Amino acid sequence: MAVIQPQDPRIEIKEPQHRGLNKVLHHDFLSLAFRPFFLLAALSSIISLGVWVGFFLGHTFTDGFVMTPHVWHVHEMIFGFAATVAVGFVLTAAQTWTKLPSLSKGWILLLVGLWFVVRAGLYINTSSWLAVAIAAQVSWWSIVIFAFSRLLFKSENKRNYVLLPVMSVIGLLNICVIASPFIFESQALTMHIARTAVLAFVILMGLMGGRVIPFFTASGARIPAPQTPSWMTPLVASVSVIGALFYFVGYFVELPFTPASIMILGGVLHLWRLSFWQSKKTLTIPLLWSLHLSYLLMGLGMILLGLSYFLGSLAFSDALHMITIGAIGLMIFAMMSRVSLGHTGRALKPSGWMSVAFLLMGSAALIRVVLAVLHLNLIAWVVSAALWALAAAIFFVIYLPILWRNEPR
Repeated sequence: MAVIQPQDPRIEIKEPQHRGLNKVLHHDFLSLAFRPFFLLAALSSIISLGVWVGFFLGHTFTDGFVMTPHVWHVHEMIFGFAATVAVGFVLTAAQTWTKLPSLSKGWILLLVGLWFVVRAGLYINTSSWLAVAIAAQVSWWSIVIFAFSRLLFKSENKRNYVLLPVMSVIGLLNICVIASPFIFESQALTMHIARTAVLAFVILMGLMGGRVIPFFTASGARIPAPQTPSWMTPLVASVSVIGALFYFVGYFVELPFTPASIMILGGVLHLWRLSFWQSKKTLTIPLLWSLHLSYLLMGLGMILLGLSYFLGSLAFSDALHMITIGAIGLMIFAMMSRVSLGHTGRALKPSGWMSVAFLLMGSAALIRVVLAVLHLNLIAWVVSAALWALAAAIFFVIYLPILWRNEPR
């Protein structure tokens, strides 16, 4: 019989070492989609705003660019930032919703690689590189939509089927904007499509916010779940969809009315809905009041969009920034903060600096709109961009170590 000798304590047994691509594929950073996409989106927003400020201050080189600076700015903030975060969140949340594994590390690495190819193509911004960016963006969205739909249909998670067409529309609008220099002669049409994408995000935030904000409020503030009338959710969603459709179609067909009244109604419904969520109980909880504030600014933003049709002093593009900065931007940073803590097994108690970041985002939205109405446009652009960049930098510095690697157990 063989005798098993006791192991010499002086002998160190080393874990197998992963090298090259295998080492990358075993990194915690690729374990779930939210890790790379949250950090990349925050970092890209800082860089994109720096380029944008440089452009209107006359310091950014744009000779030979195929995509105009205005379209480039809109694309990078709506899709390079917001859509990137939305995909990271949805692909991560889908694993919880469906109880099925989401994308493997290899697929996430591929999505990250495609994301970088798109950014490179847009920053170089020549015809050939823009074509490469289009191909990469189409591939990126194809993988995302296929992966998301596979999880939903395989698990028969019917409650979230409604998110699939919304994400698909955002992806389609993304591709239309990025391909616009080749297919549209008018920059106005491209900007119209991009602004429609913002309204699509309002629909998405209304759907997701209506679910998670009351739930988070009940659990975080330790109060009974806020009760919203059952008829309100489908009404808010329907009005938002109708408003977005009429706005989009209005560019191509002369309608007997403007979508202004529908936008105002949608904003009022959002604020009415918010009134049921006991916002006062969240004032001492940053991860909650930030979400409530972003939803408030979304409702106000929709009302301002409608009023812009009647008030000469309020431009549609200025009113839109109440939504893009105050609603989309703030809600995204609030959700990224919460998801990053929750999905890495940490307590939902963010750094005090994140409260500063949330306040910076809210201030950026108000400054961007109010100063523009007062015809202080350059100050509005520079200050709001600086506040956003500072908020994004705070998030990046705090959450880089959290998202880069798991804490040792």
